[in-house]
Amino acid sequence: MSGTSDEIVEAITQLLPRLLGMMDRLALIGRHMHPPRLAELVDWLGDGDADLVLARDHFRAAAWPEGMGAFRDQLDLVASHVLRAAEGLRVALTSTNAMLGAYRAMRHATRAQEALYPVTAVLPTVSQYFLEPGYRDDPDLLARLRQPVQDSGVMHSDNETATRGGFSVYVPEYYDAARAHPVIVALHGGAGHGRLFLWNWIAEARSRGAILIAPTAVGDTWSLMDPPVDTANITRILDGVRARWTIDPARMLLTGMSDGGTFTLLAGLDEDSPFTHLAPVAASFHPLLLTMTEPRRIRGLPILLTHGMLDWMFPISVGRTANRTLTAAGAAVTYREIEDLSHAYPRDRNPEIMDWFLTP
Repeated sequence: MSGTSDEIVEAITQLLPRLLGMMDRLALIGRHMHPPRLAELVDWLGDGDADLVLARDHFRAAAWPEGMGAFRDQLDLVASHVLRAAEGLRVALTSTNAMLGAYRAMRHATRAQEALYPVTAVLPTVSQYFLEPGYRDDPDLLARLRQPVQDSGVMHSDNETATRGGFSVYVPEYYDAARAHPVIVALHGGAGHGRLFLWNWIAEARSRGAILIAPTAVGDTWSLMDPPVDTANITRILDGVRARWTIDPARMLLTGMSDGGTFTLLAGLDEDSPFTHLAPVAASFHPLLLTMTEPRRIRGLPILLTHGMLDWMFPISVGRTANRTLTAAGAAVTYREIEDLSHAYPRDRNPEIMDWFLTP
């Protein structure tokens, strides 16, 4: 942004750290979301939203040149989503269904990430924000990200949040058709949406050169009682991605949260599944699932199970049963219990999943 006036630079400098700081706080709240802790988690907001309001007002008041109006409006949109998330969390404490209100508020935190992502092309600090911490100072990666190829970045196919059955995809900015790229298919939880769940995995895909696909269930949630409904849709989506980009059939990860984790096992254990690795999080499980699985499919199959010890929807005993049963059936199980995790998505464990997935 060379040639930008001192006033504009100062406005951005005032806003951006407060904006990213609040987004980090919201991410931390989402990671630790647990009904008995909600009031404590809202306290973690501190004065961050009040500080952000002042910085946003200063940002808006600057004399913006005509050519920077779109940039100004984009960052203003991000700030608005962050502030709506914080306000929604505070209001949730006094509502009749506090957790429902909190979950609704956190959707604005995800919307803030979606709105912020286009700014990666303009501000290096924002580009680094959408990387794993261990990759943020990699000069080669940062240089490649500054020269995006065509047909890369975040794209959506019939996947507005009011629609079902579509998908969102991220293709690395440095995509190279001459080499095969690992694939991550990430499944949202019950009543969730692929367009929103995508953002749980952007940093890892962007850091490691993976193609990320986040489908949306055909119905309100994944078709657990009739798996072919969503399996056929995921197959269709994969076929379309495979026809457009070069993917590595030897490195295909299916992962998901809650109902998405349960469907990861249902679909991933099918003998016709193309997935080489399964990583369900906070999933339900019943040993009868194995009666529908061909032994040759499960034998040696890499499965990483993640379950929170505070999970109130699917208690930790469910994760332990899955570990014992799948291990006894011959799967190559890696099992992780997380002491402070409730029924929430642990984004901080994604790097570990990626190390496991990509290690030969």
